[in-house]
Amino acid sequence: MTHLGVHSSSTIFHEIHQAITSTRARGREVTQVKIKKITTKVYQLDQDSKNLLIGYDSLPFMDYNTNNNTNESRECSICLKDYEEGSIVAKLTCGKLILQCAIAIPNALPYAKRLLLCFHNPDAFMFNTVVRGYSESNEPHSSVDVFVEMMRKGFVFPDSFSFAFVVKAVASFGCLRTGFQMHCQALKHGLDSHLFVGTTLIGLYGECGCVEFARKVFDEMREPNLVAWNAVVTACFRGNDVVGAKEIFDKMIVRNHTSWNVMLAGYSKAGELESAKRVFSEMPLRDDVSWSTMIVGFAHNGSFNEAFSYFRELRRAEMRPNEVSLTGVLSACSQSGAFEFGKMLHGFVEKAGYSWIVSVNNALIDMYSRCGNIPMARLVFEGMPEKKSIVSWTSMIAGLAMYGHGEEAIKLFNEMTRSDVSPDGICFISLLYACSHAGLIREGEEYFSKMKRVYHIEPAIEHYGCMVDLYGRSGKLQKAYNFISQMPVPPSAIVWRTLLGACSSHGNIELAEKVKQGLNELDPNNPGDLVLLSNVYATAGKWKDVAYIRKSMIVQRIKKITGWSMVEVDKTMYKFTAGEKKKGTDIEAHEKLKELILRLRDKAGYAPEIASALYDVEEEEKEDQVSKHSEKLALAFALAKLHKGASIRIVKNLRICRDCHIVMKLTSSVYGVEIVVRDRNRFHLFKNGSCSCRDYW
Repeated sequence: MTHLGVHSSSTIFHEIHQAITSTRARGREVTQVKIKKITTKVYQLDQDSKNLLIGYDSLPFMDYNTNNNTNESRECSICLKDYEEGSIVAKLTCGKLILQCAIAIPNALPYAKRLLLCFHNPDAFMFNTVVRGYSESNEPHSSVDVFVEMMRKGFVFPDSFSFAFVVKAVASFGCLRTGFQMHCQALKHGLDSHLFVGTTLIGLYGECGCVEFARKVFDEMREPNLVAWNAVVTACFRGNDVVGAKEIFDKMIVRNHTSWNVMLAGYSKAGELESAKRVFSEMPLRDDVSWSTMIVGFAHNGSFNEAFSYFRELRRAEMRPNEVSLTGVLSACSQSGAFEFGKMLHGFVEKAGYSWIVSVNNALIDMYSRCGNIPMARLVFEGMPEKKSIVSWTSMIAGLAMYGHGEEAIKLFNEMTRSDVSPDGICFISLLYACSHAGLIREGEEYFSKMKRVYHIEPAIEHYGCMVDLYGRSGKLQKAYNFISQMPVPPSAIVWRTLLGACSSHGNIELAEKVKQGLNELDPNNPGDLVLLSNVYATAGKWKDVAYIRKSMIVQRIKKITGWSMVEVDKTMYKFTAGEKKKGTDIEAHEKLKELILRLRDKAGYAPEIASALYDVEEEEKEDQVSKHSEKLALAFALAKLHKGASIRIVKNLRICRDCHIVMKLTSSVYGVEIVVRDRNRFHLFKNGSCSCRDYW
């Protein structure tokens, strides 16, 4: 090994690389393409300045095995020791390389960390670079490890950048205790009042929901700048202190776009939509972030028509929608079932040249799937210009699952794995969901086993819930109960609730009571659970037990979730609630529903399924109860308003009852109309008197 003064810096850099990537180092096996050789050029710009620029074509993405690094570390140490001290060029070269690996080159952070730890006299810049790299990665906790190593060295003292980067990392994984420790270290080094450090500390306490601490840090800052003001307003919103956020915002002498957008986002996330509207109207200038915040905010809070309205206003203002506003408005279409408006948006996406954006295509797939048009979802999926992401595959599998197309979902999953896209936990949830809704018990068990055995994915509580649903939906209630009893993790309330729903569907009173005991320990006052158990008793005619549960709900002031349905007419969404007659559309729907029921009785021999009426009342009253369910009102209104032959698309927040299911089938036959209903669990396509679910839901 020669000293830096003897050979050129490019030779030295080559030796560094040879030491670090020696054949003794065990990197990740690459099956398709061999790791490219590093081709880094070092240029000495000027004899006086000693500034270096390092250009690169590629770097090997090392996956270091900590158990096999002894020889590698020794070689790297020998290599770097020869030119560590007294050589500005060596430090600049190594520092620049660490910067490239930590910040610019994907997946090269381990390479940067190895270089840092092998260099015998690293400076604060080198440590800060690696701390920053990890703070912006998927492993922010590693920033703390590097920071601790920096403190251990003793001869390297942290500066404001060190604390800003490590505090940002701690905020990412939300550990308040570690945050306190970093704050104490900042105090010890006299950097707690530094503007840069103080602002990141405000962000940390905001992420952890500690508004009081965030405001205390802000109050102690000598001259907070606009970034600090915006940070403390954000912290207030994150800690649900909406009043405090407004109070600080009103005190701001100077505001920028970010200040106004922070208020918009905060009010939207808090559900304060009227306040968001007020701030939006008062803004001196609106940018694309302002518009997308309003669209996404209203969609998130279920105000779909207003989300559509803001998108139309955005277009009228001759603003070009960004990726966030497009995916936000498409999400609103997905949630509300606004198929016609979604189709219009698809046309705009194609015309405006957004079809290359993967996230927009994923949103289109989700929109068509959740609006009940699987062929169009498949068309978008197949036509994606770039390589499909795991989100794209999962969205398509989920769409097939909602329609009960289990075999097609499995086929698509296998096609995905052949395309070298590895499934994740969310993908398996969609696949198991597909098996459940298609009654594919053997296949569901097989893929549940493959999760851990083949793909090394540890099942989460959601996967166990899917298996319980698989057994419960097919009537294997005791097997579902045994499965829960043998789970390696404690069952959640959702898992027990899934089985309780199956007991309600299949009328198993004994097991339902046992399951409710398990739920009482986790979530005793959940209204949905009480209603499900009440339904089991009502179906069995045990009206005294029904009355007891209903009375206890009244005493404890537990309210049942109100059922509603939405239907799209002329690109506008109309919402109906069972039994309501508040406005013109409700009255019109009730009148049309009377006509509909009479025609179904006359033409198809319809008789109400009064088992769906869950109160101990006279037969006529039971018929009246089931006839005014929200999905029937939505159906009647659509029949009155839509032109003949148009498909009717209804979205319901609860599971469709048996009587409504019968009415939909008969209406599709008598009126010759195609009806798509998306309830809480799946899609139902009613056509020519039958349903796509084959009465398995």
